[in-house]
Amino acid sequence: MGQLTDVIKNLIIINVIIFFALKTPFLAEYKNDLVLYFFGDTRMQPVQIVSHMFLHADEMHLIMNMLSLFFLGPTVERFVGPKNFFILYFAAGLGAVLLRWAAQMAGFTPIGSAALGASGAVVGVVTAFAALFPNQKLFLMFVPIPIKAKYLIGAFLAWDLFAGLNPNMNTGIAHFAHLGGAIVGFLLTWFRFKKYDFRGR
Repeated sequence: MGQLTDVIKNLIIINVIIFFALKTPFLAEYKNDLVLYFFGDTRMQPVQIVSHMFLHADEMHLIMNMLSLFFLGPTVERFVGPKNFFILYFAAGLGAVLLRWAAQMAGFTPIGSAALGASGAVVGVVTAFAALFPNQKLFLMFVPIPIKAKYLIGAFLAWDLFAGLNPNMNTGIAHFAHLGGAIVGFLLTWFRFKKYDFRGR
């Protein structure tokens, strides 16, 4: 989708470094202190609101998030500019936190469970891409069939909603975190980025 941009490059580097750093014997014990717990949990610390965005459960979790950033993120960053992309990324991550907590209060997600990963922020970026370029055709990995971004991302979010509302499926995925990131990504894009072209700022 284009040349790697500065914010995307730095996000990928930081995520990879932290992932492997927390696999070392010296730092592995701190991982549980950095994941996101429910705000009413005694284990919850404010730093987790940001720190959990840079943690990943395993190599595949990391690879999928970073590939999404690598392929779709640069187009969004070039359109809105680095500063606005930075805002988009972390605002989507915060939206993911808030909706996950809301889902825990509503009983759709276990109160005691923890979350980790850049997925909420990444889904916000992916949703922004679909809002900015809805008819851009994308390919699923290993499926050589072009699908318009609005349909592909829409189907992904519909699955998140269905699975989130049916917790007995036990997918192990923070579906409401995805949806929270998507909501913020869409709203920011629709009401700020889509109306004005911030390219180059």
